[in-house]
Amino acid sequence: MTQTPMDRALIEEAAKKSALIWVRGADGTRDTERALWHVWHEGAVCLVGDGPGEQPLSGLGLVDGGAATVTVRSKDKGGRLVAWPARVAELAPGGEAWTAAVEELKGKRLNAPDAERIAERWARECRVLRLEPAPGPLAEPPSGSLAATPPPSPAITRRPMPAALPKLLTRRPRTRKRA
Repeated sequence: MTQTPMDRALIEEAAKKSALIWVRGADGTRDTERALWHVWHEGAVCLVGDGPGEQPLSGLGLVDGGAATVTVRSKDKGGRLVAWPARVAELAPGGEAWTAAVEELKGKRLNAPDAERIAERWARECRVLRLEPAPGPLAEPPSGSLAATPPPSPAITRRPMPAALPKLLTRRPRTRKRA
């Protein structure tokens, strides 16, 4: 089964309207899924990352010529709207496609410490990726909750309430005597 024009339109509109997408690398394990900011540019999602101060792309298995699965949420409801297979292309710094993608990405990059020289820094230190919708059926979004279990930590909030707390909360504030 291949994607219909309606499937392509859904992918494009969802990606344009959503600020974040979830990307799962080629190995397909749930642990490698990550939320990333992006732009939709010329029929594909464009990402920048793996540099100092940028979003981490390493560990996702996103390699040039590889595959990924992109899940997009609904902007108004926040639920999973569509998931689609993608081909990964790493854009070469300075190339025509890289320059066009970076121009779009610069407009969406918030709080950049070096906004006037950001393209130079990205060319030097980051990767710019293009995730193009691959032919084939839309992926079935997983059902049920995908909430991750929090990692173990000593910073917990579930402890017994201190014995003195109810008294402290219910007592009246002292009034000062004025001289």
